[in-house]
Order: sequence, then C-alpha cells, then structure tokens
Amino acid sequence: MRESTGGTRERIKAVALELFTEQGYEKTSLREIAERLGVTKAALYYHFKSKDDIVASFVEERLERMDALIAWADDQPANLDTRRTLISRYADSMFGGEQPSVMRFFEQNQTVLKSLVAGQQMRSRMMQLAYALCRGDDSPTAQLRATLSLFAVHSSWFAVRTPGITDDERRRIALEVADELLARIGDQDTGAAPTGDTQH
Repeated sequence: MRESTGGTRERIKAVALELFTEQGYEKTSLREIAERLGVTKAALYYHFKSKDDIVASFVEERLERMDALIAWADDQPANLDTRRTLISRYADSMFGGEQPSVMRFFEQNQTVLKSLVAGQQMRSRMMQLAYALCRGDDSPTAQLRATLSLFAVHSSWFAVRTPGITDDERRRIALEVADELLARIGDQDTGAAPTGDTQH
C-alpha cells in the first residue's frame, strides 16, 4: 500500500462499508476487510483497531456536518424559511458523495448502532436538529413534526422502492414530504388546513 496514510484510510473505509452493507456489520471481520483490500490484517490494524473504530470514523464525519448545521440554525430566525433551508442542507449532507452508501449501512445495521457510542452520539445530534427545526414552537405536535421531517429524509432510502429511482429523485420526494410537516410548525390552529408560507 504505497498511498498516503489518508488515502489508505479512505480505501479501508470504502471497502468496509461495502462489506458491512453486503453481509452485515456483525458478520464481517477485519480479516475479510483486509483480504478484500489485498493487505495484511496488521496493515489494516495500523489504521483501525476494530470495526467499531471504522464505524466511528463514518459517524464522526456526520457529526461534524450536523454540528455545523445546528450552529448555522442557531444564528437564524425561527421561521419557515430557516426550517426549509436547514432540512434542505441536511438532505444535501445525506445524499452527497459517499453518503448514500453510509445511509444504507446505517439503515441495515440499526441494531448494532444502538449499542455503539457512535450510534448514541448520532441520536443525540438528531434530537438537537429536531429542536432546531421546531425552534419557536415548543408544542408536542411541533416536536413530532420536526422529528418526522428528519425521518422523511432517512426513510427515503428504504421506504421508496420504485425500481430505478435516482438519488436526486429520492431527495426531492423526501424534501416534499418534510416540507408538508415543517409548514405546519408555528401554526397554532392545529385543525386548520396547511398554511404554506404563513408563520405566526
């Protein structure tokens, strides 16, 4: 492996992600990852001491993106435009680059993630994002709508089963559903029809 250390780590992560998604986190060993890479287990161990460390590296990148979004939202007015921009940026961070593969891994290995520190950190950030999405309306209904708008982005990876659908189409559908939820946050008349851009 004559690449830079950073390049080697990225190769390891890419191959591990393939295997974790193909056969599951629990059924994949470091030896299998090393074999697919064509390196010794010792070479792999130099970069990652365990499978948990590899997963933590995926989560760390996501946490950084989520922290940046939360910090941005804190400086914005608590209105529908901010909510729409926040969920759109969140969707971009989930659909860009290698993130679709990471999303599929997370979805297929939820049970494992619940027991890892990395998974617990992800849940904590998700709750902070949900709070940012309903800031200005602390009603239980708003909290639920904000959380469900995030799940709309996530669930587009497994709930939308249309053959041949593109990642861009998944993103569009996810944001359309999320927007229906976000448009009702701040609407004090819960029995009224959706208010679109109207904010109270």
